[in-house]
Amino acid sequence: MARIAAAIRGGRVVEESAFDRFLPPDLRRVSEDYWTPLPVVRRVAAWLRAERVETLVDIGSGAGKLCVMTALLTRCRIVGLEVRPSLVAAAQALAARFEVDDRVRFVAGGFGRTPTPAADAYYLFNPFGEYEFDALLDADDGVTFSDAQFAFDVDAAVRFFARAPVGTRVITYNGFGGDLPPSYEQERLDLTFRGALRLWKKRPPSTRPRTSFRVRLPEIEPPNEV
Repeated sequence: MARIAAAIRGGRVVEESAFDRFLPPDLRRVSEDYWTPLPVVRRVAAWLRAERVETLVDIGSGAGKLCVMTALLTRCRIVGLEVRPSLVAAAQALAARFEVDDRVRFVAGGFGRTPTPAADAYYLFNPFGEYEFDALLDADDGVTFSDAQFAFDVDAAVRFFARAPVGTRVITYNGFGGDLPPSYEQERLDLTFRGALRLWKKRPPSTRPRTSFRVRLPEIEPPNEV
């Protein structure tokens, strides 16, 4: 583990499998589908350093791979928000193994239902989709997914970013299911990965006359628990 951590910090290329072997076997097998690939994390970390970001929240942090590796590559303080308690436990163990748990912590809860920490930047990689592997289903009894829940989560994200202060950065990898408010401008784009990696920044309100009108989003109630 110390050798892998030193290699990452030193900017050397680390194979995906070398990092993933520190995950539990069930989570290691689905890494390619659900956890951010290491080359993407390296690009995210480079953008965070260039933007001088000090605090980052990973919405839908899963097994903690993005959070832990970003902590190795930057000086950011990082919070991972994840709805499944078993994934939170795995992520906490991963952060402890790589000795970054002094700057990385994880919160169990659903976005829009659990308070989201304030941060300079937020990361989203398809955070509201359903996990389709059986290992977690029994471990997290009570966590359900539905079309109504997905719509609620996406709407909550749009509203949250609409309220965020000017200067907030949002990094999306393969999107989050919705569109950021028009106050966000795309500043960076990388299309060399399997999905588009984008960095957005919230701009001050325009002082130019507006020809469009504001549409008020309807309130969406949380879906009933099943």
